[in-house]
Amino acid sequence: MFTLVNGLTTGMAVFLVAAGLTLVFGIMRILNFAHGAFFMIGAYVASTLVGSAPRSVLALVAAAVVAALVVGVLGIVVQRFVLRRIQHVDEHYMLIATFAVMLVCVGFVKLIWGLEFLSVDPPPGIDTGVEIFSLFVPSFSLFIISSGVVVFLVLDFVIHRAWTGKMITAIARDGWMAELLGINVPAGIMAAVGGSFALAGLAGGLLLPNQTLSPALGDTFLLLAFITVVIGGLGNVRGAFIAAILLGLIDGLNTMLLPAYPGVAVYVGMVAFLLLWPNGILGESRL
Repeated sequence: MFTLVNGLTTGMAVFLVAAGLTLVFGIMRILNFAHGAFFMIGAYVASTLVGSAPRSVLALVAAAVVAALVVGVLGIVVQRFVLRRIQHVDEHYMLIATFAVMLVCVGFVKLIWGLEFLSVDPPPGIDTGVEIFSLFVPSFSLFIISSGVVVFLVLDFVIHRAWTGKMITAIARDGWMAELLGINVPAGIMAAVGGSFALAGLAGGLLLPNQTLSPALGDTFLLLAFITVVIGGLGNVRGAFIAAILLGLIDGLNTMLLPAYPGVAVYVGMVAFLLLWPNGILGESRL
């Protein structure tokens, strides 16, 4: 039970970060190296709003939503001036450009918030724990798990059930035909990319009490988020959700069975998954 709870907590934390990364790849086929940096900016914005001790869970969630809006606007700026210009060029240029954006974001964070390490306590209500089957489970772990599930359900509904999601899917699969049918393709892409960046900001706010803030924060989850996107199937949100859970459980078992070799099982698992499913668990997808 302890391993299960820890694994699900890690998995949902990774999914919260990977959701936006999957979305932007599904729309523009760009592996965004700057995604972790925008996650970091979201965390810093939320910490500025709530301080070191949020007054309530609602205050933390509200700060995360504001951080999502701020990062979403920044994402639209990046899409307008960077991503749109490299949309139809070689993938190597995309990686270089987003890496450059990441460096700019890190420099921006150092300039505004400095180099000091900051920490934020969980708000009242999720700062203790509950007993489940004689196991003491931190309330904040349950908060992270429920947040990841809610974000997945909302994202899955928007993409596969809502009219907006169907338009975005049409743009991602055949932008030329979507434009012939009267859909404003540039505006749709801008909104969807802004939404993917907003998800990074939301994750930064929701996971705020789960980490120490520093200019290197973006690297903490970025690698696991990339692994999740690849294993789940590039651009496949459902695949990313399943992959995040599996990686979290593998990491939990690694911590319990091989504590002297932290993280090794994740990479072994990644190799095994890719040997079994080279295109990802649910395959590559244009949303």
